[in-house]
Amino acid sequence: MICGLKEIRFALLLQQPHLRGNMAFAGKYEFEGDENYDDFVKKIGLPSDKVEMGRNCKIVTEVVQNGNDFTWTQHFPGGRTTTNSFTVGKEADMETMGGKKFKATVKLEDGKLVAEFPNYRHTAEISGGKLVEISTASGVVYKRTSKRIA
Repeated sequence: MICGLKEIRFALLLQQPHLRGNMAFAGKYEFEGDENYDDFVKKIGLPSDKVEMGRNCKIVTEVVQNGNDFTWTQHFPGGRTTTNSFTVGKEADMETMGGKKFKATVKLEDGKLVAEFPNYRHTAEISGGKLVEISTASGVVYKRTSKRIA
């Protein structure tokens, strides 16, 4: 009977998101720097007006997290805002940096949030207290780092 209780307790522990390696993303982050922006946006075909708008722009990313439920909002200078709400492991309506709407299932892999966008793969993780986002399209890698401001 004790062995059975251990198995039940272990199964219950696995159901707790914070015990499955779910990192704390909640916070407000301000753009600090990026790498390979021009090559990446060229590869994904971002319209030129959006390319200029995004270059060295002080994006503020706000993440609200409740277990596996997320609201991920990006505030751009000039008042434009993009918000994606999703639950890890469930399909959700999403929007790309270029404004395209699509459906995706965000996964948690090794402490990173991972989403397959229409023409690139996007990961996000907290590393050294910073939000590090990496997008990859046909071998071209774009990295954006944001510092925590709240």
